[in-house]
Amino acid sequence: MPEPKRIWNPPNPYLTEHRELLGEPPPAELEVYEDRSKSILSRNDSPDIGFRWSVNPYRGCFHACGYCFARPTHEYFGLGAGTDFERKIFVKPRAPQLLEQAFRRPSWKGELVVFSGVTDCYQPLEAAWKLTRGCLEACLAFRNPAALITKSLLIRRDAALLAALARQAQASVALSIPFLDEDVARAMEPGAPTIRRRFETMELLAKAGVPVGIGVAPVIPGLNDEAIPGLLQEAKRRGAQFAFHTLLRLPGSVKAVFFRRLWEQLPLRAAKVEHRIRESRAGQLYDSRFGHRHHGEGAYWDSIEQLWRLWTRRLGFDRDSG
Repeated sequence: MPEPKRIWNPPNPYLTEHRELLGEPPPAELEVYEDRSKSILSRNDSPDIGFRWSVNPYRGCFHACGYCFARPTHEYFGLGAGTDFERKIFVKPRAPQLLEQAFRRPSWKGELVVFSGVTDCYQPLEAAWKLTRGCLEACLAFRNPAALITKSLLIRRDAALLAALARQAQASVALSIPFLDEDVARAMEPGAPTIRRRFETMELLAKAGVPVGIGVAPVIPGLNDEAIPGLLQEAKRRGAQFAFHTLLRLPGSVKAVFFRRLWEQLPLRAAKVEHRIRESRAGQLYDSRFGHRHHGEGAYWDSIEQLWRLWTRRLGFDRDSG
């Protein structure tokens, strides 16, 4: 029997108070909630993001990545950005039907839809709920372009569907692989598949006829920037056609979750990582301004960008949205 996962969340800024537990916290069991949203397409107006529409069949994420910028969205529901985000998962059971309704509107122009702009659309619950698959079937029926970002092996189930969509409209998959070191990945992404299996998934999709790429996201200065050449080389070997990268984002409570994880799991590297993050953010831990959220500044970040440009050019990636 696995060791029970302890519950911990940073204080929720949307609540007027928070209460400390008395004694040992209870085990953190998975809880599933139905989200009865009446629409599924989310419109993006941020100039930092290269797409307008996204679909998120789930809220929260079992992959439990310590750096996930979406964690504060759980606080809007009176929940926590820590363990709650990882174990209290919302599903949108009508997601495929809502997407089909959106596609039928005369105002819909067949624009690219990205899965998922917030949390992984192929997290473990997808195996049972099949919401992402249902949404992709709607995309295929309406010949609507789609792009996906995931860490999950479950996407292999839909390889044929994605290949058909790629042929008849447009489809691409980016495998999120920010680390080369499995131990570091276990520390920062404890619920995600191993690096090896993610690269195998990339290769399987490429052979099935699905355009694939790698997302080195986030780049965490002092922790994984040195892995960029190895990650890009392996991605190219596995059939990747494109690559992108973003700098670590630490909005709101994500700072507390990230640094707690870092000091608990990688204490010998934590001080260096914080120093490098600040060095890349003009002394700060985060810059929320448009045009600054995904990229850093200063000599250290410039060296990362130079490394990225060198290797993407050397490997001939034909699309670099980073």
